[in-house]
Amino acid sequence: MTPNLKGALLMMGSMMAFTINDTLVKVALQDLPLFQLIALRGLLATSLVYLLARHLGAFHLRFPRHDRWLIALRCVAELSATFFFLTALKHMPLANVTAVLQVLPLSVTLGAALFFHEAIGWRRMVAIAMGFAGMLLIVRPGPEGFDLYAIYALVAVLSVTARDLITRRMSAEVPSMLVTLATSFSITVTAAIVSIFEGWVPVSVATGGLVVSAAIFVLVAYLCSVMVMRVGEVGFVAPFRYTGLLWALGLGWLVFGDWPDAITLMGAMLVVGSGLFTLFRTRARQPEV
Repeated sequence: MTPNLKGALLMMGSMMAFTINDTLVKVALQDLPLFQLIALRGLLATSLVYLLARHLGAFHLRFPRHDRWLIALRCVAELSATFFFLTALKHMPLANVTAVLQVLPLSVTLGAALFFHEAIGWRRMVAIAMGFAGMLLIVRPGPEGFDLYAIYALVAVLSVTARDLITRRMSAEVPSMLVTLATSFSITVTAAIVSIFEGWVPVSVATGGLVVSAAIFVLVAYLCSVMVMRVGEVGFVAPFRYTGLLWALGLGWLVFGDWPDAITLMGAMLVVGSGLFTLFRTRARQPEV
């Protein structure tokens, strides 16, 4: 098996696990308050990440001091993304929320150009504009403006974009598992504190099973996403992240009976097409004029 094929399989596995996790969480949110669910899932996921990090010896702090502030900022961005994404997920169809998140490669590319002055040609700028136009088709406003939960999905995109841009500024010496553990721990503790004021409800065996399964799948997703960065060419592997949208379409229809309308599907195709074009332009490494 070639490194590129391994990378493609890991990327598809990551997207599958993330989408299954989202599906399980969306079902569990019908019975549990948001922060109680985040706290319970986080407790399980953090414990699993801790055991894995211990096994991999990823607890050293031998990296520049400024990276600690970056890790803290990343935790804040991830916490924001978790809250806004799960709130949107609870009230929007699975495929619609997933389709909005597919704009992330475009928003990160644009953010890197704006804040880090990374070179970006006019072709990719046009692709980014088309991708954002596709996103507007997905979350299109009604006569009164954007739906509140569509705005939540957009804020989640901004939060994840900030998270990824912060991650880019970290030193190579920072262990990926340590960052994952710090993020998971901070989200779990924050959710547990807020859940005290939100109130807890009894957890049935079925709902508990959903939460445990979600924690396992989110851990698998994180592991695959870390491993995929260590094999294969990024330009070859990255496009396979869009398989998550196929999983969202299938699971949304199978579990919730949802199927996007023609305009939403058109918007999703615009977003995916623009993202693929941007990735292929980056892979080509040709000067853009």
